[in-house]
Amino acid sequence: MHDSDMIQAGRSTTRDLWTPDAGGPAASFDLGATLARRDLIPLDQIEAARRVQRQTPGASLHRVLLDMGADETIILRTLAEGTGLDFVSPDQDAIDNQAVGVLGTDYCKARSVLPLKQDDGCCTVATSDPNDIATLDEVRLELGVQRVRQVLCEPGRIASLLEGTEPDHTEELDLQQILADAAEDDVEVVEDAEDDEVDDGSASPVVRYVNHIIQTAVREGASDIHIEPSESGVKIRLRIDGVLHETMNPPRRMLASLTSRIKIMASLDIAERRLPQDGRIRVQVHGRPLDLRVSTAPTPHGEKTVMRLLDNRSIQVPLDDLGFSPETLASWRSHIARPHGILLVTGPTGSGKTTTLYGSIQELDLQRLNVSTVEDPVEYQVRGITQMQTHDRIGLTFGSALRTLLRQDPDVIMVGEIRDQETATIAIQAALTGHLVLSTLHTNDAPSSITRLINIGIEPFLVSGAVNAVLAQRLIRRVCDRCAADVPVSPETADILATFGITLETMRQGAGCEHCRGGGLSGRLGIHEMLEVDDAMRDRIAANPSVNALRTHCCESGMTTLREDALAKMVAGHTTLQEVLRVTGDNH
Repeated sequence: MHDSDMIQAGRSTTRDLWTPDAGGPAASFDLGATLARRDLIPLDQIEAARRVQRQTPGASLHRVLLDMGADETIILRTLAEGTGLDFVSPDQDAIDNQAVGVLGTDYCKARSVLPLKQDDGCCTVATSDPNDIATLDEVRLELGVQRVRQVLCEPGRIASLLEGTEPDHTEELDLQQILADAAEDDVEVVEDAEDDEVDDGSASPVVRYVNHIIQTAVREGASDIHIEPSESGVKIRLRIDGVLHETMNPPRRMLASLTSRIKIMASLDIAERRLPQDGRIRVQVHGRPLDLRVSTAPTPHGEKTVMRLLDNRSIQVPLDDLGFSPETLASWRSHIARPHGILLVTGPTGSGKTTTLYGSIQELDLQRLNVSTVEDPVEYQVRGITQMQTHDRIGLTFGSALRTLLRQDPDVIMVGEIRDQETATIAIQAALTGHLVLSTLHTNDAPSSITRLINIGIEPFLVSGAVNAVLAQRLIRRVCDRCAADVPVSPETADILATFGITLETMRQGAGCEHCRGGGLSGRLGIHEMLEVDDAMRDRIAANPSVNALRTHCCESGMTTLREDALAKMVAGHTTLQEVLRVTGDNH
């Protein structure tokens, strides 16, 4: 496309080609006076922009006006006339995609520059700032061209055009490779009667792409798949070791097909796009059985889909491999062996509570004991125990399910979560009448769980009599074993460590390798805070203390906090200081 075809407005005289020794646009042009004289922008808005400009070092008037919401086209067109530059409004075909790839989309967005077609060693570059000579010099050097020709364009249009360049261009190549490598039978849907009716030849690429997404998630050890639409594209992110990583950017046009394919696999209504839906997919990936929990939610740009991967192998982890310190593990095992009482595991969603509970159950004698669970939903099926799933719509709540199980002569009951007074009351009564009850709470630390039970309506003396122990936990990322090395501690890190009373000369860190995706961290282990309820603690709880008073007493009694346990694992070389601070936050 010729320059004359790109230019839709502006001066007929083109500014000379910019070279390193050429000066910037004329600084004498008074944009504010020109806008006011032509009555293009209200005078009071121009005066307000001038006041902001005077109070902001380095700010240009046109940038201030744009930030105040002035019309981009009016500002840039006027600026182009005054500085002798052309004002252009390019289309997608005018963009030099190869140059964008060299500079990087993020760089172009941050600097508001857009490389256009090159000609005889000269690259035309659209910018939104006529005086940004430094960026033009960087562009010239990065692209290896002799000269750049500067033209002006609205920043909004530059950003919009950049959205449609690199992702689709590169993803088309990746997509073809994916479709060539992935086979339709790599992921086999179990008990999916409707699948054969809709899987025709035209859907094959979509089937293969969904298979590729699931295979990638399994290969990377992801716990969740996020398919997130935006105005101009689709982003697929995988939650690996508790952190989301962007992995794919399929074309925007594939969103509806991807969502429909997943809905069909989960037996959801593909015609309903206005309401959230939940479903389940049972698949085999290369012979490995998996459950996928599917959730769709409508957004302004289309339906967002999240799939949680549930693998029975992920909960078949012995307690010895969960990161317990020897003292905490021995204490927790002693409480599991007791015949009655409540054991609570607390922490936010995704902190490994279910894995700990199932690991605890596997240490019981399932041949001799009647072990039953109430869950919402039953995420993992375990042989040798009775599992019941709640259904609130038909009245099968945690409370009613617990009452039923208590008539089934149980020895051990696992309650998925104590959410309300009814469930807590029945759990307390079960513990006081000779049953061992394991359950979870969503609290930030162990002492908070005691006050939470009291706050939802349980008498303090009942809590003190029923609760045996509370285990708060988080998951923290491990240092990658394959690229780990001891590195000297920087002065800044040493200062932070000193606030915790720790002195180290070296720390174990990962340099970054293919196994850990260059991040130096791979896999996770637990950090724990265990509150044991002894006679002195029961007296404290019965007096209904505040959470701060209870926590102070626990620490004075020797309880190891989450942060202390995390710091101990850092000193042992299992994790990093950055991970400790990220995960423990304000916990002390």
